[in-house]
Amino acid sequence: MRLSPLALGLFLLFSVSSIAQSVDTIQSKKLDSAIVKKVVTHWERKNIVGFDLNEIAFVNWSAGGNSAISGLLKGTFTRKYENGNLRWLNELIVRYGVSKQDGVELRKTDDAFQFNSTFGYRRDTTTNWFHSAKFNFNTQFTSGYSYPNTDIAISKPFAPAYTFLGIGAEYNNKKYNLQLYISPLTLKNTLVLDQRLADQGAFGVHKAVYDAVTGVKIEDGKNSRTELGFLFTSGYKKELFKNINFENKLNLYTDYINNFGNIDVDWQVQLDFIVNKYVRANINTHLIYDHDIKAKEEINGQQVTVGPKVQFKQMLGVGLIYSF
Repeated sequence: MRLSPLALGLFLLFSVSSIAQSVDTIQSKKLDSAIVKKVVTHWERKNIVGFDLNEIAFVNWSAGGNSAISGLLKGTFTRKYENGNLRWLNELIVRYGVSKQDGVELRKTDDAFQFNSTFGYRRDTTTNWFHSAKFNFNTQFTSGYSYPNTDIAISKPFAPAYTFLGIGAEYNNKKYNLQLYISPLTLKNTLVLDQRLADQGAFGVHKAVYDAVTGVKIEDGKNSRTELGFLFTSGYKKELFKNINFENKLNLYTDYINNFGNIDVDWQVQLDFIVNKYVRANINTHLIYDHDIKAKEEINGQQVTVGPKVQFKQMLGVGLIYSF
């Protein structure tokens, strides 16, 4: 049977319109599905990686000076879950920096591996207070030295490593970018998995026991130490001026059993100067005081352990960042 030109034209028009409608329906379903997925998910993720570089060079400089170059690789990876009264924040922070001066070997300037996780529940969506559980883990990537001595390491990966696990209350105010956490029950565990350092009693673990006459080791030093205490943490962010951001982090911990009232301090302050999306400068200060960390000094060519001291580090960097 032959179709008339009019019938054939109508058939082709109907077929094309049906196909187009089907395509539109499929695209609409895909769009609706994408919108539903976007609405349903309660996870928020943010990744920031950066590299800071500092360099100074001298050529026939009458005032003197040593040429130097330093670099810092850093990353912050955040995963946050929020659904009604539940909030779960996970954060991984890594940093590693080195420097090189004329006539001096390559030296480490920064080394950190930190993981933080906080799970909170509040009774209603109007309050900023959460019943929270918090876990923190800190260690380093490579061995540390009391320069210029590079023969004997004063710290290593997992020597030390610190874990904090506790329950308490967290105040989270998004409007003012303020977080406060108070925990009356926090377990602090110090790991020293290098036996030489453990035998020395480094980082507060019980040191090895030696025979008073022969000097032979009778008992190995402990590889861990557990404390139960009170933990307070705070975090605050503010844009001081356009493209100038301020961030303050403070951790305070005291042990109930050993020297209650002797407070461990970990305090970081940072200023970010944003040039554009990819370039920024920053000034960072980091102050630590821990009664269990004994300082090392080089005296007459010998590495000597002295008492606890305030540790302070200040860094100025200019570099690139990338968020994804």
